[in-house]
Amino acid sequence: MSLNLHLLRLFATVVQTGSFSRAAEILSISQPAISKGVRDFELQVGCRLLDRTRKGVRPTREGQALARHAETLFAAERAAEDELRSLRSLDSGSLRVGASTTIATYMIPEYLGIFHRTYPGIDLHIVTANTRDIADLMARHEIEIALVEGPVEDDSLVSEPWRTDVMSLIVGPLHRFASSKGPVDCRELEQEILIVREPGSGSREVVTQALAAQRVEPLRTLEIGGTEAIKQAVAAGVGVSIVSTVAVADQVRLGRLNVIPLKDLRIERMLWQLKTPGRLDIPAATAFERMIREPVGEQAERKRAQVRLRRD
Repeated sequence: MSLNLHLLRLFATVVQTGSFSRAAEILSISQPAISKGVRDFELQVGCRLLDRTRKGVRPTREGQALARHAETLFAAERAAEDELRSLRSLDSGSLRVGASTTIATYMIPEYLGIFHRTYPGIDLHIVTANTRDIADLMARHEIEIALVEGPVEDDSLVSEPWRTDVMSLIVGPLHRFASSKGPVDCRELEQEILIVREPGSGSREVVTQALAAQRVEPLRTLEIGGTEAIKQAVAAGVGVSIVSTVAVADQVRLGRLNVIPLKDLRIERMLWQLKTPGRLDIPAATAFERMIREPVGEQAERKRAQVRLRRD
């Protein structure tokens, strides 16, 4: 037997108020409608739920048991409504952002800071994984924002261009390429140990395709699951690698890595935002997407302008 939730609400309100008339006022319906609804509900459940006396009404033993369950049920309903209300605002709630490793480490931290300062009531949850894993999380609706390094073929997702990333060859300071006076022929890489990311990584796919197009096949490859570990291995002289230029700026400034241009080969890749067709974005996701579509410098300038306006 399925309980009629509308009639259950009528019954629970009568029990709560102890009166048909007061229940009618609270629910903004007529008293005869309340009375009829409770009678219909008693017929549905097959027992008397209320004892009607001159002093009002009181629940029977069966009515008391049902009223307890009704209280729990409608409390859960109110909690759900409160959570949905918070998700529809920017005052509270949460935002789950998934990003492949390079993006999470080097490209969005400043945006996360700006978002947190702008919407301090929103709890941020960041998931870092490779492109395939982030796509799976988005398809299962476990994250609201998905930013990845490689194209994704998934019928349940739409890939939208986010920004272009330039990839560069990096070597250690003692490597033979470090003293080169100009661009290095990409065929020279065939004599090197090329350090690559793990399978499923968008950057690995881009590098592999670019070298294959030039018919370049490195002598050996070494697989390391993470850009930071790759940078350390290259700096130590283990091999060379091709990684996002933004990921090595710190080590280049310290002199631990050298960026070497390749002759007749420029490797660029499109970074992507994944979306689920038909999914309604929560306001926090919409606000974050609006932020990441602008350069960080423009975001900072806008915030400074807002501060100046408040001071004036």
